[in-house]
Amino acid sequence: MPNPLSLSLSRTRLSRVVALTVATAMICDTLPPQAALAQTDTTAVSTPNTPPQTLAPAHQLDWILTHHILPGFDRLAQTSATLAEVAASHCTPDDPALRDAFARAFDAWIAASHLRFGPTETDNRAFALAFWPDSRNKIPGTLRRALTEATRDTLTDADTFASQSVALRGFYALEYLLFDNAIQSEGTADQRCALVAAISADIARTTAAIRDDWHNSYAVTLVSPGPGNRYQSEAEIRQELFKTLTTGFQVLVDMRLGRPLGQFDAPRPNRAEARRSARSQRHIVLTLTAMEPLALALAAGDPALMQDIHAGFAKALKRASALDDPSLAGVADPARRFRIEALQQDINDLRSLITTRLGPKLGVTAGFNSLDGD
Repeated sequence: MPNPLSLSLSRTRLSRVVALTVATAMICDTLPPQAALAQTDTTAVSTPNTPPQTLAPAHQLDWILTHHILPGFDRLAQTSATLAEVAASHCTPDDPALRDAFARAFDAWIAASHLRFGPTETDNRAFALAFWPDSRNKIPGTLRRALTEATRDTLTDADTFASQSVALRGFYALEYLLFDNAIQSEGTADQRCALVAAISADIARTTAAIRDDWHNSYAVTLVSPGPGNRYQSEAEIRQELFKTLTTGFQVLVDMRLGRPLGQFDAPRPNRAEARRSARSQRHIVLTLTAMEPLALALAAGDPALMQDIHAGFAKALKRASALDDPSLAGVADPARRFRIEALQQDINDLRSLITTRLGPKLGVTAGFNSLDGD
């Protein structure tokens, strides 16, 4: 028989989550639109909510949910809906309105992409939004076939499009359509326009599903551990959140930086993420900016550790923002490459701090993640 005290605590937490969720939505609705900015302008990256030094460990999970996770996915769904709306009437690749909407939605995804658990992983939604790295170069071939062979139903029926290869869906496929000259010469203008609209609408549906699942069920799951629930204890929840943090560092070090760096005598600049839209450097800045509040919140109750974590992020962010290398083409230039390698080392040092000090404080380890075995 359920413990009445546990039920009371769950109801209290649930009401708090609902109230804070409503407040967050109201605040988001009143925010002014962000000014149009160049996609390569890393100074335009907004600073997210950061936990106060006085945040108590007992409140850290509530803070992470209501100030970090829910607002991030709300923003992603909102910007993606705008992208779909714009793409329905502004579908030529160089249209400023389309490119601006694409940049805002892509920013929102990168800022939330480290939270790869729960609703993000359901039905392979993360891969549907972000099929990267595309190590076998499937995206351009899949796009070419779609531009010459796709039926009207494939592009206009939501369920049919959602059943297509992930190489045809998401932000990286859309980037090809907007920024790759070779793909822009495939098919007719009408076919390309229809595919831009279809991918954008699919992104909006996928991000809305993630947001709705968080609000309708997973938010309660994250703050209501216990027998029969997804998480048996708060320790398991902290384990999940710590794993998302360490996975985020893995993506930064091994993929966003490691892939284009390659070897000194064999750099791979064409492997840089989102290089066609010159967003490679921006994604590093966005990811670091988004991950810092989560790391600080998990360190709640240890002001010295919070300060060291903040200093580590500040150092890495300063170097990342100063690269002046939007597509990381500098990996092929020995002088510029040194600066990128130094950034990679800064992030590795920060990852070591998180692993050796934050992990033991929480009593958790990194564990396996969705990237293991790929």
